[in-house]
Amino acid sequence: MRTALTERLGVEHPIVGFNRSPAVVAEVTRAGGFGVLAATAYTPEELDAQLTWIEERVDGRPYGVDLLVPGKVATGGPGNLVAGLRAQIPAEHIAFVEGLMEKYGIPAYEGSGGMHDDLTANLDPGGVPALLDVAFSHRISLIANALGTPPPELVERGREAGVVVAALVGKARHAERQLAAGVDMLIAQGTEAGGHTGTIATMVLTPEIVDLAGDVPVLAAGGVASGRQMAAALALGAAGVWCGSVWLSSAEDVAIDAVKQKFLAASSADTLRSPTRTGKPARQLRSAWHDEWEKDSSPGPLPMPLQPLLVNDAWTRIDNAAKDGHEGALALESFFIGQVVGGFAHVRPAGDITRDMASECARRLTELGRLTEPGRLAD
Repeated sequence: MRTALTERLGVEHPIVGFNRSPAVVAEVTRAGGFGVLAATAYTPEELDAQLTWIEERVDGRPYGVDLLVPGKVATGGPGNLVAGLRAQIPAEHIAFVEGLMEKYGIPAYEGSGGMHDDLTANLDPGGVPALLDVAFSHRISLIANALGTPPPELVERGREAGVVVAALVGKARHAERQLAAGVDMLIAQGTEAGGHTGTIATMVLTPEIVDLAGDVPVLAAGGVASGRQMAAALALGAAGVWCGSVWLSSAEDVAIDAVKQKFLAASSADTLRSPTRTGKPARQLRSAWHDEWEKDSSPGPLPMPLQPLLVNDAWTRIDNAAKDGHEGALALESFFIGQVVGGFAHVRPAGDITRDMASECARRLTELGRLTEPGRLAD
């Protein structure tokens, strides 16, 4: 297939594979797609190591990175960002989370705080430049901003380095801002997607953004985990697809087995948009965690980055207990996932997922082409 995406990035298939696991990124790229690493959870030193690892395995093929640069966040005090942010967390919120841990019998886990402090610092705009320096020191072909309009310096650095600057949008006015900022590619992310989403469906959003974008390529995201869905996105005018959730059913994804088993058992109705993980609405698998936050006794979520600073240590405890089959942890266990989770049948290698999507899409496009032949129907 040849689209504006494959031509611009030099890849075989118009499939972007977004994931936090370097192994997924490498395997998608090796299979002819374009892997993108979710970089925000890494320290600059860790990101440097992960990008080096990817480059050693993709034999010069192109890949990219994605950063969260939120437009509006709570800010810490001068000198010690994390301490300043922690001081803003109300005591009732701390007590509520600790109460959940006690109610479900989640054991303590030492050593997680430093990692989450690094993540919180990365969510603050002041922590982004160090990650950008690392990203641009490697041979990335694309850098995406997942929240809000990328800062002017990011667009300029991308232009100087010949790196495509992409941005996710959930409605028309988001796209207008991104185009005015000079981005090279738009990702129209529908509400079906996992992670941070808006409320407009991919089927409606994609052609609307395509019409606004003009010559700027648009990728469709949300509800794409098969070749048939990929063909539908291309029919809507997209130059390719940006896929995230589907890789959570891959062998290379770092999710613990307990989470993957919950995904395999879930239906497409078992997700919800909730701010209780990050402070902004993000689609994830519904669990007892969300039920507890929806009760009248809940204090309600805090804004980003206070909410992740409040709950991330609790999630480390939940994940570690779930590995051992802890009943309470399994009830709470969840992760960011789109509505395509209902189509997960088994765990497969990421490279196989990529190749299967591409081949199924090609077959479906051929079948659709037959519909225009007089007297013939698709097989």
